[in-house]
Amino acid sequence: MNNTLKVIIGIPAFNEEKNIGAIVAKLKIKYDHVIVCDDGSSDMTETIASSLGAIVVKHTKNLGYGAAIKTIFNESKKTDGDILVTFDADGQHQISEIDSVLKPLLEDKADIVIGSRFLGKTKNLPKYRKFGIKTITGLTNTMTGSNLSDAQSGFRAYSKNILNEISPTDSGMGISTEILIKSTKKNMKIVEVPITISYENNSHSQEPISHGASVIISTIKHVAMERPLLYYGITGLCFLILGLIFGGWTIQNYSETGSVTTNIALVGIGGVILGTILLITATILYSIANMVEKK
Repeated sequence: MNNTLKVIIGIPAFNEEKNIGAIVAKLKIKYDHVIVCDDGSSDMTETIASSLGAIVVKHTKNLGYGAAIKTIFNESKKTDGDILVTFDADGQHQISEIDSVLKPLLEDKADIVIGSRFLGKTKNLPKYRKFGIKTITGLTNTMTGSNLSDAQSGFRAYSKNILNEISPTDSGMGISTEILIKSTKKNMKIVEVPITISYENNSHSQEPISHGASVIISTIKHVAMERPLLYYGITGLCFLILGLIFGGWTIQNYSETGSVTTNIALVGIGGVILGTILLITATILYSIANMVEKK
C-alpha cells in the first residue's frame, strides 16, 4: 500500500461493545487512523474504542446510520484523509479484505469501491434481506444508470475526490443510495469487488421492514430532488390521463342518459386538477434545479 496516502477507517457504531474492541485492536495494527462514530450508545462502545486508540466522535443521542456516516465524512475531511474506508462494527466484514477494497483506488481506477456481498461468498443471508437488497439496488441502478450488484453494502472505500465533492445529507439508511446518486451525477467512477460475509449469529436490531422502507423513501426523495420531471412529471401525466378518461366517460354518460354519474365525474375532475398541479410543480422544480446547477 502507498504509505504516502492517509487511509482512514471509519466505523459507525451503536451499542457494539461486544465487537468494537476486537475490530479496533486489529485495525490499529495496520492502520493509524481509525475513527469511530458512537451514535448515542448506552453501553461501553465509546470507552472501549477510545482506550484502544481510535478517534471517537460521540452523538449525544441515536441519530441513525446516515448521521454516523456524515460525521465520519466530516471528521475525515478535518484530518485531511486521502481515502476513507467505511467498515461495519458488527463483525461481519473481514479486515483482511480491506486491501482488496482499497486496490482500485490506489491504482486510480475508481472513486468509490463497493464491497459486494453478491460477488463474493455470503453465508446464511436471509431470503427477505436478499430480496430487499436486490430491490433497492435495482432502484439505485435505474437512478444512476449503473449495473451494481450491491448498492447497500456498508463496506466501501472513498477517494479524496468524493470526500471533497460529495456532502451527504440523509440521516437514515438511505445515505448509501444518496452518495451513489450524487457521485454518478458528478461522473465519479464506481466499481465493485467481492467480499466475504457470514450472517451467522447476526444480532442486528434494525428491523428489515423499517430498514427497507427507510431506504426506499430516501431513494424516492432523491429522485424527486434530482429528477423532478421524472418523478413529478410522469406521475402528473398519469393522473392527467386518468382524469381525462374519466371526464370523457362522464360526458359520454351524460349524452346518453342525460344525468351525471357523480363518482366518475369527481374522479375525472380530481385527476385533471392533481395532474395539472404535479406537471406545474415538475416544471418549476426542474427550472430551479437547472438554475442551482448552473450557479
